[in-house]
Amino acid sequence: MTRAARQPSSPPIALLSDFGCRDHYVGVMKGVIAGIAPAATVIDLTHGIPPQAVAVGALALEQSWRYFPRRTIFVAVVDPGVGTARLPIAIESKAGARFIGPDNGVLWDAAQQAGVRRIVELRSPRYRLSAVSATFHGRDIFAPAAAHLWCGVRLRALGPELSAMVKPAEIVPAVRERGNEIIGCIVYIDGFGNLITNIDRTSYERFALRFRGLRLSVRIGRSAPIEIRNAYGEAAAGSSLATFGSFDRLEIAVRDGSAAQRFSAGHGALVTIRAVRRSLGRLAVH
Repeated sequence: MTRAARQPSSPPIALLSDFGCRDHYVGVMKGVIAGIAPAATVIDLTHGIPPQAVAVGALALEQSWRYFPRRTIFVAVVDPGVGTARLPIAIESKAGARFIGPDNGVLWDAAQQAGVRRIVELRSPRYRLSAVSATFHGRDIFAPAAAHLWCGVRLRALGPELSAMVKPAEIVPAVRERGNEIIGCIVYIDGFGNLITNIDRTSYERFALRFRGLRLSVRIGRSAPIEIRNAYGEAAAGSSLATFGSFDRLEIAVRDGSAAQRFSAGHGALVTIRAVRRSLGRLAVH
């Protein structure tokens, strides 16, 4: 493996995957990086993305990249199409962040936010392992590319330039308004069992302004109405609530509990905010 001179004040390499912690996959990727760029700081963004859940990985990356140093190299490996015709790519953004991973949508949202300056296909044999498997491009292609970028190799050296990324099918479904309702769905479930929806604060505030003076209730599926709170601590222990958390999207939670377990809800479950004229009475103490 080729080793280049270290750049001064180099930012970290951040890893995101659906590999989990049971197997050796993440450790091997780190080993490959250490063999090329032993001084690089490697940060585990998360390896808890559900298997093959490209949309969840895309959302986690989109929520994270802006909090890292400007030239951070993000390696995102949620890759159900590994070994197929989908391309391995690297992206240089206008904001400075670099993104590496499969061209399957996992990089799309973050790259669009950061502003795409240049995209290349990771094709150069000099900057990948000598033997490339059909099932572990994280080890054989993505980790080496990240390490070489960290060492100062130019993006263009990694392979031919591409005119565009493949635009994925809708990663996060659009919020819909229907009469006196705004309809969204669950797009992310965190480790606390909080159910994060695709209903962003802007959509909610526009809807609330439209129905100003009416009471807004939140339901997941056919649940009882759930009250919107400013913070988890405003709800009684064990009761349900809806709030805008760190994702800046509406989420459903249970104070000191798991909303995912209480509502038996998974990705795609419908969530509705409804404007009502009558009093809701007692709300969502399940």
